[in-house]
Amino acid sequence: MSDRPSSWFATWGFLAALAGAAGCVLAGFGTRAELWAFGVGFRVLGWAVVGALIGTVLSLIGLLATRGGKKRGRAGALVGVVLGLAAAGFPAWYLVNARSLPAIHDITTDPENPPVFSAVVPLRRGAPNGVEYEGASVAEQQRRAYPDLRSLALVMPANQAFDRALERAREMGWDIVDANPAHGRIEATATTFWFGFKDDVIVRVSATESGSRIDVRSLSRVGRSDVGANARRIRCYLSTLSAAG
Repeated sequence: MSDRPSSWFATWGFLAALAGAAGCVLAGFGTRAELWAFGVGFRVLGWAVVGALIGTVLSLIGLLATRGGKKRGRAGALVGVVLGLAAAGFPAWYLVNARSLPAIHDITTDPENPPVFSAVVPLRRGAPNGVEYEGASVAEQQRRAYPDLRSLALVMPANQAFDRALERAREMGWDIVDANPAHGRIEATATTFWFGFKDDVIVRVSATESGSRIDVRSLSRVGRSDVGANARRIRCYLSTLSAAG
């Protein structure tokens, strides 16, 4: 065994970074498992980020302390830097992204006549966010933030488009609540990976002279801002649907 002493900074930097990374994971998945409310999860996340940042600083000092091989722990210090930056970096990106986007949580491809939720309404009982579309102010904020989101035109009959839209919704991993081909309506619930937030989605398929038109609306149950999640979901869905068509 080497008689070189271990670097205190390298050891504790690694442990603090590891604890911070574990806390970030626990904050989200604990909320998803309903061990606590999402507000508690965010507080856990905040403390985890602080721990990760402390771990990063200590690990950087540990790298300097182990330079030249006088002390052991260089590998641990390097891992601590990587873990700490990763654990603190993603929440930091999330916060910056949140501040750059409008504080809205209801996104649709048709702000003038948004699809109306029906089947998912009982599932949203007690949710802070209602299902009524808030109107022109939200529509204008959406247009400025996500100008690319609009209805999708498909050159195929509405019944065929409905089948394809339903297939793609299932491929997205959404839980289908209702699929009504007679009314051209699909309602589903999407669950986010990390915190397990529930967002409800409705797809409306209507016939046109040249084929069919697809409109989508995605609505969060909690949170004033969705940090772009609903827009990304709609964009991804329409992209796969368009490619398949």
